[in-house]
Amino acid sequence: MTRMLIMGPPGSGKGTQAERISERLGVVAISTGDIFRANVKGGTPLGLEARKYMDNGDFVPDSVTNEMVRNRLSQDDAKEGFLLDGYPRTVAQVDYLDGILAAGEHKLGVVLQLTAVDEELVSRLLGRARETGRSDDNESVIRHRLALYHQQTEAVVARYAGRGILAEVDGMGGIEDVTDSVMGRIDDVLSAPARGL
Repeated sequence: MTRMLIMGPPGSGKGTQAERISERLGVVAISTGDIFRANVKGGTPLGLEARKYMDNGDFVPDSVTNEMVRNRLSQDDAKEGFLLDGYPRTVAQVDYLDGILAAGEHKLGVVLQLTAVDEELVSRLLGRARETGRSDDNESVIRHRLALYHQQTEAVVARYAGRGILAEVDGMGGIEDVTDSVMGRIDDVLSAPARGL
């Protein structure tokens, strides 16, 4: 029964690896982007609240995001394990997730972080923008997104590293090679003695 997170900067291949890990481990991959879209599309009270911020290009507040994640993790397909992508992004959200899991007498087994050099990510994302015709993905926007990611996740990564459940993998190789490295690191962390919260 695996409960884990996947983190990584834009362009690190997080979505691709999340799908592959989900298949191999037989756990549901849950993206916060999907949770937001499902709530907005379904017109739920949380979705309507989130939409106000999203329409203005603002971050959705923790209170709304936390409640959406709590609701999603309570669904049947997540009861036997999950791979959460895009949450937590702040230390306050780490504490909230700990609370959700502790209420069910669970805890995270692994936090996977895909790493990459920013210059390689910029190059990869600019290439993707050209292929897909995304004019909003120019170099300054990409660099801003990367800076935000580093700023947001540094403390979160440090918290999980301190628990001994962080598995870092270079996300810049071929897809198959990265997946093999990821699965190996997940096994390493799961078989190591836990340090507790």
